[in-house]
Amino acid sequence: MEPLLELFRQHLASEKRASAHTLRAYLTDLEELFAHARSLLGDGAAQALTPADLSTPVCRSYLASLHGRNDPATVGRKLSAMKTFFRLLLRRKLLSGSPVAGLRGPKRRPHLPAFLGKDEASRLLESGGDDAVQTTENARDQALLEVLYGAGLRISEACHLDLSDVVPDGAGARITVRQGKGRKDRIVPLGSKGWEAIQAYLPLRDTLLADHAAGSADGQALFLSRRGRRLCDREARRKLDRRELLTSVRRVSPHALRHSFATHLLGEGADLRSIQELLGHASLRTTQCYAQVDIDHLMAVYDRSHPRALLKTR
Repeated sequence: MEPLLELFRQHLASEKRASAHTLRAYLTDLEELFAHARSLLGDGAAQALTPADLSTPVCRSYLASLHGRNDPATVGRKLSAMKTFFRLLLRRKLLSGSPVAGLRGPKRRPHLPAFLGKDEASRLLESGGDDAVQTTENARDQALLEVLYGAGLRISEACHLDLSDVVPDGAGARITVRQGKGRKDRIVPLGSKGWEAIQAYLPLRDTLLADHAAGSADGQALFLSRRGRRLCDREARRKLDRRELLTSVRRVSPHALRHSFATHLLGEGADLRSIQELLGHASLRTTQCYAQVDIDHLMAVYDRSHPRALLKTR
């Protein structure tokens, strides 16, 4: 690896404490920039690149090459990776000025996150499947989907839950999300339906765990695969796909259940600040992108609040 890339990797991992996904994406973006710089330098690129080789014209040329091949959001992320990289070089006094300081990302098209309606979400969660041969898997899938929708967790956060992270609280439970996005911990409530699904799954989970050798099983993980190991993100996505086919609900990603969680809370009158805390967002602007207000809620607020809303027309 290029010395500058290794420096950036250490910075992201140790100082920024970036997630594995962010680390991989940012390093891939910088590797593309370095490869583009080498193609422009030609014969002079045999040695390791220096900060001087990554000039403003080189960076502009790289960003220009992305247009038509990447959508605006991806180009914006690559520019963000570059700015983070050059800020590091500035702090280490390897550069006197950032070559991307004056560069701006492309304007993003308005994007509304996909989410399920209340009836669709109910149909997805209330049809737990009738396959008696895979009782343990059905119970696990039901508990997993209830946690995704009932607590608004990311798929990675749900798969990384341990048994000790779920504590009963009245009719429901409290879930401790450890090392979520941004390496932040948070505590979120889970309703009675979600807690009942987990309680139905736990005895079957214990049986599954007992059927595997102690060395190959993961006794701490809440959601286990058939082999007794922690359920991975990819397999969890396949379980949602299977449930959508069984219930004839339109195909959405697991993250859409998180969108649905926020949208339905907002539609029932929850305030954005509370939803921000539940989702673990650092910025309220991010929450506004996730939570969509349905027109029925808007009309109810209007009828209840506007002084002329209830006046009868003649």
